[in-house]
Amino acid sequence: MRADRLIALLLLLQSRGRVTAATVATELEVSVATARRDLEALSAAGVPVYVQPGRGGGWQLIGGARTNLTGLSSHESQALFWLLGTAGLASPETQVATMKLIRALPEPMKDEAERLATSIHYDHAAWGEPARHSGAGLGVLRDAVVRREAIRATYAPRQGERTARTLHPLGLVAKAGVWYVVADGGRGPRTYRVDRLSDVGATGEAFDPPQGFDLVAYWQAHTDDVEALRSGIAATIEVPAWSVPILQEQFGRYVTVLQRREEDAVLEVRAHRLDGLAEQLAGWGSTIHVLAPAELRAELARIGRDLLSRYGDE
Repeated sequence: MRADRLIALLLLLQSRGRVTAATVATELEVSVATARRDLEALSAAGVPVYVQPGRGGGWQLIGGARTNLTGLSSHESQALFWLLGTAGLASPETQVATMKLIRALPEPMKDEAERLATSIHYDHAAWGEPARHSGAGLGVLRDAVVRREAIRATYAPRQGERTARTLHPLGLVAKAGVWYVVADGGRGPRTYRVDRLSDVGATGEAFDPPQGFDLVAYWQAHTDDVEALRSGIAATIEVPAWSVPILQEQFGRYVTVLQRREEDAVLEVRAHRLDGLAEQLAGWGSTIHVLAPAELRAELARIGRDLLSRYGDE
């Protein structure tokens, strides 16, 4: 008995409750004799099915038993479909596979999985951000990661000329809606934005990843380096107590509460550039008092003079 027909027969028994050999033959597109042999083979293999002869009879699982084809526990199934959410049903490529997995689950796990697959939605774009496009090469990169196959692509960095490169893709990372590929281009693992890659194609050349390479550990170290570069300028500011939650939302991980008092607080805020930090604080006007550095105070004064020059007469 073929494995795929075995699974189809078990799913049919679970969904219909009781079936006849003729029903099985019609559903699985086999002869009635083959359907009967398959049902008998299931029983002989230890699957709890029995036949009730006579009019209105048929084959069914003993006591309404449910066969868990996936081997997942209820907790594991919930965790899986919580992680997957609506993404599993969002595209033709994953919809069929997701529905097959749901149908393979016993009740009530099937109902729970269906609810999670249609009720949990992840939107990775922040408010005000446009929809991001991953680039045409994401599918090729995914296949190359699975097959450990080198790819050829043209990369356009933020600064510099476009260059053709041969890369060994080691993993893919999605951060805040932006896809990155971690790949070795001959000088060790590097990070490339997928939407800056064009003309992506497989080379057919297999490769072995660096021994002991850990994608999660690499990405954590990479993000730590990037965050350090983006927070090289620090300022100390005095603000009203009510503004602290708003500034924490504005600066995220780049704000630290140094001192909290009843009516005000002292914070440290950080940014990549002095002028960029001044622009972020300028909108607060006189609500914020910059204690240090003096260069930031001077930059804020310059912004104030420019605004006064343009709009002072109005």
